[in-house]
Amino acid sequence: MGIIILEVIKLKYEIGNRIRKYREECQLSQKEFAKMIGVSNSRVSNWEQGINRPDADLLADICRALNVSPSILLDVRLSADDLNDQERKIIKAYRTKTDLQKAVNILLGIDD
Repeated sequence: MGIIILEVIKLKYEIGNRIRKYREECQLSQKEFAKMIGVSNSRVSNWEQGINRPDADLLADICRALNVSPSILLDVRLSADDLNDQERKIIKAYRTKTDLQKAVNILLGIDD
């Protein structure tokens, strides 16, 4: 029973750390992020500190606001094809820089 409690506590801290990591990557303050998902910034702070964790019904909003997949946010490995942090950053940058996508495609030899 003690091990289960430790795992739950560990999960709280891990998801809070990941929320903070991706929120900061998006250059959002806790207040800005909280407003985007309709919660108080103290609630976001509590998640990030591991005091509690977000309700399941908020996970989709959190993922959309942070532009991250649920599997990444929850640290669920679904396949051996997972991307590392650098690859995710490249894909994220590629998606936001539509004016450069054609040039990148040509450089990579994937231009259709």
